[in-house]
Amino acid sequence: MSMPLLPGEPTRLGRYELLGRLGEGGMGTVYLGRDRDGRKVAIKMVRPEFSSDVEFRGRFRSEVSRARQVPPFSTAEVLDADPDHDPPYLVVEYVDGPSLATVIREQGPLPASALHGVAVGIATALSAIHGAGVIHRDLKPGNVLFAMGGIKVIDFGIARPFEATSQHTRTDQIVGTVAYMAPERFDPENGRQVTSAADIFAWGVVVAYAATGRTPFAADSAPATAMRILTQPPDLSGLPGSLRDLVDRALVKDPEQRPTARELLDVLLAGDTPQAGVTTAVAEAARTARDGFRETGGGPGKAQTAARPDGKRRRRLLTAAAAAAVLVVLLGAGLARLNSPGADGDDPDGSQGASAPAAPSPTTTRPTSTAPDPDASILQGSRRTLIHLAEIDRDLALDYHSYEVEAADGTGMRSQFVLVPTGVDYLIRSLRGEGRADNPETCLGVKITPDKPSSLVAAECVPTRATLFSLSPTGARDDKNRRTYHIYNEAYGFVQWSTERKAVFVEEVGDATPSASFSLVDRGAL
Repeated sequence: MSMPLLPGEPTRLGRYELLGRLGEGGMGTVYLGRDRDGRKVAIKMVRPEFSSDVEFRGRFRSEVSRARQVPPFSTAEVLDADPDHDPPYLVVEYVDGPSLATVIREQGPLPASALHGVAVGIATALSAIHGAGVIHRDLKPGNVLFAMGGIKVIDFGIARPFEATSQHTRTDQIVGTVAYMAPERFDPENGRQVTSAADIFAWGVVVAYAATGRTPFAADSAPATAMRILTQPPDLSGLPGSLRDLVDRALVKDPEQRPTARELLDVLLAGDTPQAGVTTAVAEAARTARDGFRETGGGPGKAQTAARPDGKRRRRLLTAAAAAAVLVVLLGAGLARLNSPGADGDDPDGSQGASAPAAPSPTTTRPTSTAPDPDASILQGSRRTLIHLAEIDRDLALDYHSYEVEAADGTGMRSQFVLVPTGVDYLIRSLRGEGRADNPETCLGVKITPDKPSSLVAAECVPTRATLFSLSPTGARDDKNRRTYHIYNEAYGFVQWSTERKAVFVEEVGDATPSASFSLVDRGAL
């Protein structure tokens, strides 16, 4: 349903009469229009600030050219575009039908039979889109419409602000809806390697949402959702067995381990029982590739062991994936709307529905997976852990009578810690004095020493700039095949090890790669 035009808005654009507004998004306004022959169309008019950008117009032109090659049977057909108009605009088929988000909001999760049809319809659309060399980049329930004849996927890969997925790129901007973004989307450096596999991840999230009314990484904020996507397995409880294994495989962290759209279709059309041969193979692949953190695959940015981002860009990953940079890039730049991460609304940037309400965050339910993430409970703050310094086979330790952190043999309570989630960062609480009557609660913090590297020391367990740390997966494993992380303080830098001084310190590494990596060793429940 369209809304009336606002005072001062144009009533014509090129040869099209503008009848009303369908919505407004980060890159422009979408109008309901009418062609000279009376056919209704959807017209996306680009914001004026992009009109003068030659780089944007080049990207606009190249993507429209590819999108014209997408078969229109399950997508909104591209009808016209004028990248040289001021402002540029795009004309697509107007799909007069409710979005998946609207259907779920008004009727609840889909029954199994309808769910399977939606999964097939979206996979079919992605197969067509990817076959034309286009990446959707913003697949979500608001962009999946129920039309006469079946499912239509709209708003794909055209006329978006800059993102590191083509030759027209800027690495400091990210486009999309956080709850449906693949892990690799949060790494500005490795964003250059984002492929159609990101759409497969979004397919898995959309199907899970259609089945349960919530997204599988739902949290109470967009940064918290991003962190769950990066570090935790999906919650697939409530998903029927006929789809659970396939969705599980689509949601692995490593994009190279996800099926293609064509492979999704092959499995979906082969049968709907998890015991079917091809589905069983999918289940086995999902178990093998569970979180995508393999020695040969890497973490969210894919194959980081081969070419890790430099220090500045790695810091951008940490903050973009975990906290403020996600919000600054997506909201401050005005390029994308962060829908509630627990559910999805219809982004007005091309869809014809209304926003869905936020679904409750599954804070009391532990995510379900065929192969649980061994670090998940530690990262949730429910387990004791050693913080193992992989390069020298030692563990961080804070002796009861000591002020500075050292590397030790991992014995005793001085080497046991608890990662306490605090927003999207962590307090690292020491258990050195557990059981003592005179035990003050102690966390790790950064102490600045003039003319010397900053020290990692005992501090009061209060969230401050000095006591909050982020963990960023390196994509590598230690000698016990445990996932490794860089530990980073936003204000002061990375936790490092000095071979010369035999000391732990904190360093702002600049353009260099952090030299120290850490793994988490489970030491039991609290």
